[in-house]
Amino acid sequence: MTRKVADCRRFPSETHCTLTISGEENEVVRAATQHAVAVHGHEDGPELREQVRSMLEEEQAGAPA
Repeated sequence: MTRKVADCRRFPSETHCTLTISGEENEVVRAATQHAVAVHGHEDGPELREQVRSMLEEEQAGAPA
């Protein structure tokens, strides 16, 4: 399964947040939504979750060890 990434650095914020969350899509949406509410003051709801989901990117594979 492809891992997804939510990276706060890609979006301007007053806190200059640098958090990056990666994992399976539903895990990332859940965690990123909780973060958006707790840290950035957003209101939880279906619209926020869809906005988070639309901003996810596929995780780039690292170089082989």
